[in-house]
Amino acid sequence: MKSLAGRSAIITGGLTGQGYAIAAALADEGADVAVGSYIGEAAGRAGDAAAYPEPNAVGEVREKLAAKAVKVFASHLDIRGDQAIAKFIATAEAVCGPAGILVNAAGTTAEQPVCGHSDELWHKIVDTNLTGAFRMIRALLPGMIGRKWGRIINIGSTAASVGWKDNPAYCASKSGLLGLTRCVALEGAPYGINCVMISPTWVETELMHRNVAQLVAREGKGRTVAAAMAEIAEQNPQKRIIQPGEIAALAAFLCRNEALGITGENIEITGGALW
Repeated sequence: MKSLAGRSAIITGGLTGQGYAIAAALADEGADVAVGSYIGEAAGRAGDAAAYPEPNAVGEVREKLAAKAVKVFASHLDIRGDQAIAKFIATAEAVCGPAGILVNAAGTTAEQPVCGHSDELWHKIVDTNLTGAFRMIRALLPGMIGRKWGRIINIGSTAASVGWKDNPAYCASKSGLLGLTRCVALEGAPYGINCVMISPTWVETELMHRNVAQLVAREGKGRTVAAAMAEIAEQNPQKRIIQPGEIAALAAFLCRNEALGITGENIEITGGALW
């Protein structure tokens, strides 16, 4: 029997990037999966680097995950509002059953220094990366406590512990997410619930490509995105960029029964890089 057969997972940011890779890995282990991302950038959310999928992505992702012979729910999800979260969870659980696994993979950033940083952009990044994760945990943790089983994985970043020039909101949000992770781990510990943060360095996703494009544009040196990506890979001790599947493999293991004792941790996947 697959290790997660009979389990149900909700993955925010699950239509793209690391979120989708994790959803696929959990489905491979037999979990039913509900994935949600903010659909379409046009609705007043320009300015950050997030890769907002288009509406056609919902059907495409649903089809790919369903091919793994699990129950699948895929939809728009805005984690910045409690009503939107409640609606998503209710519909997801009607399809996939009560969620025992939560992966908070939705996230964004923007190349913007402290000087001149707008409140609007600050709130967007912090509300997505930190408060959105808090809202999801607050909504699902009581059910996990009642069933005495749960796995919560927060996708962090090396930015939780190392500063990154021109990304103050991102660094602040990921540092806050680590504090939240540790508190949730303690709250869930008596009930068979673990909570862990996975903190990668650069991961090759659409968000990374968009973020690097912003970085290149701010530099104004005529460097191409491809050249900047190659430079990032060269700076890594392993001379490469971490892939989403590497994050997903660890996330799938952390959801197994054998991983219960791994909680409150910040596990970095960096290829040896300090950032």
